[in-house]
Amino acid sequence: MKLFLKLLRDIKQSMGQFIAIVIIIAVGAFFYAGLVTYSTNLSAYTKDYFQDHHLSDLNVYYSQLSKNDVIRLSKIEGIHKIEGRYTFDATQVFGDNKTALKIHSIPENNEINTSTIIEGNIPLNKGEILLDSHYAKEHQYRVGDQFTINANERTLDFTISGLGENVEHAKKNEIQDHKNYGVAYIAEQSLPEILHGFYYNEVIIDAEEGYDIDKLGKSIEVQSELLSYVDQVSKERTLNYSKINQTIYNNNLMSKIIPLVLFLIEAIILFLAMSRIIDSQRNQVGIMKALGVKNSTIMLHYMGYPVLAGILGSIIGCIMAAFVFIPLVTTSCARAYSLPDIKFSLSLFSIMPPIIFSSAFGVLACYLSGRAILKERAAQAMRPKPPKKMKKLLIERVPGLWSSTSYSYKLILRNIFLNKQKALASSIGVVVSTVLLITAFGTQASLLKVANQIEVVYTYDLKVDYAIGTSTNRVKLPPDMKESYFLATFPIEIIKDDDKENATLIVTEEENNLIHFFDEKDNRISLENNGLLVPKSYADKYHISKGDIIKIKFTAPEFKNTSVDMKVLNISTQYSNPSFYSTPEYLKSFNIDYNPTSLLVQANSAGDLMSVRTFFEQDRYVDTIADKNDLKKSAQYIVKQNSFVFIMFITSAIILSFGAIYTISSINIYERNRELATLKVLGYQKNKINRLIFLENIILTSFAVIVALPISVYVYKIIVKALSSTHQQIPDKLNILIILVSVFLAFLLTIVSNLLLRRKVTKINMIESLKSVE
Repeated sequence: MKLFLKLLRDIKQSMGQFIAIVIIIAVGAFFYAGLVTYSTNLSAYTKDYFQDHHLSDLNVYYSQLSKNDVIRLSKIEGIHKIEGRYTFDATQVFGDNKTALKIHSIPENNEINTSTIIEGNIPLNKGEILLDSHYAKEHQYRVGDQFTINANERTLDFTISGLGENVEHAKKNEIQDHKNYGVAYIAEQSLPEILHGFYYNEVIIDAEEGYDIDKLGKSIEVQSELLSYVDQVSKERTLNYSKINQTIYNNNLMSKIIPLVLFLIEAIILFLAMSRIIDSQRNQVGIMKALGVKNSTIMLHYMGYPVLAGILGSIIGCIMAAFVFIPLVTTSCARAYSLPDIKFSLSLFSIMPPIIFSSAFGVLACYLSGRAILKERAAQAMRPKPPKKMKKLLIERVPGLWSSTSYSYKLILRNIFLNKQKALASSIGVVVSTVLLITAFGTQASLLKVANQIEVVYTYDLKVDYAIGTSTNRVKLPPDMKESYFLATFPIEIIKDDDKENATLIVTEEENNLIHFFDEKDNRISLENNGLLVPKSYADKYHISKGDIIKIKFTAPEFKNTSVDMKVLNISTQYSNPSFYSTPEYLKSFNIDYNPTSLLVQANSAGDLMSVRTFFEQDRYVDTIADKNDLKKSAQYIVKQNSFVFIMFITSAIILSFGAIYTISSINIYERNRELATLKVLGYQKNKINRLIFLENIILTSFAVIVALPISVYVYKIIVKALSSTHQQIPDKLNILIILVSVFLAFLLTIVSNLLLRRKVTKINMIESLKSVE
């Protein structure tokens, strides 16, 4: 009990240092508990959700398929269940806005891709529809309302029988836009009226457990030779499945790396702190040994310090995660995915790993710090620690240089090189915090650059989409228009060795100057008639270079899986909505017809834009009108999704940097009490003494920043690579301004720490520090 009271007294005497250590542990526990809860809960939920609702392993598309064809396909080896359905696209108009809908028929005895009913019932009768609950909320639809859509140049009326979410559309699109994109399901009984007959155009397949999906896909393709086979997509290639699993993987990785780094910093600081505490209490250790207290008991007494800090820090960190991190990721997940009834709750077991890790690191630091003194005899331990031997510094060997160096700088240099290990250890905390600052600021700036590039790349005012089948001869242009260019969009598949990836090919005129292209050095590149512009995101993933020949398959049904080999004209840097670009002339060289479906328009002035838009709105051939703001949504979405993570990274980096610098500086002052007291006796003013400590910390911070810069570049590239995908490129170039701001913050925190520690120097008791230990 007496030793415990002594422990509390030791903590009270260095309360600032103890609080700094607790805060560092709390930051590690905060990230660990938050990230582990997010990745574990999301992983467990999606695994059960996909399994319970039987997410299809393979979707195979046809132009037309009968029920008997589906029965024949069901006999293929590897198929556990197969269901046929009809899928088509539809639209709705709300004033000036037109929304897109993906409509599926629900197979009889539906067991694959089953829906979660939020309200109402599954459509069982003709004229009933199950509507995506998020889309319904955006447009204020309720069960029992009439629901009118436009599809295949017809108007179709339904009654909403229920609202729900489906497992195959947990991720609808890149920006999870519920307002402009929805999903719905109708009963099979409605198909004859829509199709003037009855047939399917898609089968969804649940494969036998463990069966090779690629092998199954090839078998289906062979068996479909006499059928109107179009294409197939495995669940691993769908946006829905791949995005969720990528998120789980990234968060799981971060939940291991980030806390481990923070706990290692904590271990270094604890090692220095415990070394200082035990060294300063040599006399007390010697007295305890003389009184017969066992070495193990003394060691356990000092180990109580890091264990207590670990328990307090872990509890505080987990409480903060429960009230800050979990609500933020819950909101982020709801915005990113449609996962009904998912809940993120912090488990009580989440607190144990941070306590175990932080305590283990602290106990190890305590053992390494205290084992040497515990080996000494009681009489030897009660004497002052012999001073370290100091070798000549390199600067002392340079004739005239050492003698011309001021006494203050001699003291600083001697202290740093006398305690090289502690100086190095004290720099590590600043290195890591600087790396975190540069990485967090840099990635956030890169995401903002994605959003800003829209203004540079796209200089048109409106994009006008015409109804299917509209001839260019029918297109009428308004008088207040400056220039316009046609374009066509083709769904394609890029094939590289055994890999396949869905993409978009945009075909437009060579002279189109309303879309600008840039290489990775931000130099303008042009569209030409002898090749294809490939987005850098695809080029990086599939190792495509300028001049390569790549295979492109046109996946629209009318092309009947036509594949061509195209030359790579150049690599284009497209941050948001990356697409392949070609000219009509190059497309025609492969005997592929170019039928433009859209028009890019630039008005004479901002004042004429409204009249131009009104002109197109009154054109009966115009399907939809969009402006650049629609393009910005995708870029702004990824900024919003990741902003809170980087805010927490920046905050944690600042806390970590401050905690590390404050703790190390506090230890430095305590260890040099006798030296600083001697300087005070010799007449040094407290401002001069503070300047000595300040300059020493600035030197250590400078060294840490120099080391942190190359590490920051490497870590930054890893983070950017993790955030990027073929559908979203993130620029991987650090802005010099970001580096300067991060470095400035590191030095600012050093200054603040020194200002807070000035009172410690003022409180140094000269008599007490200089009097004999005996």
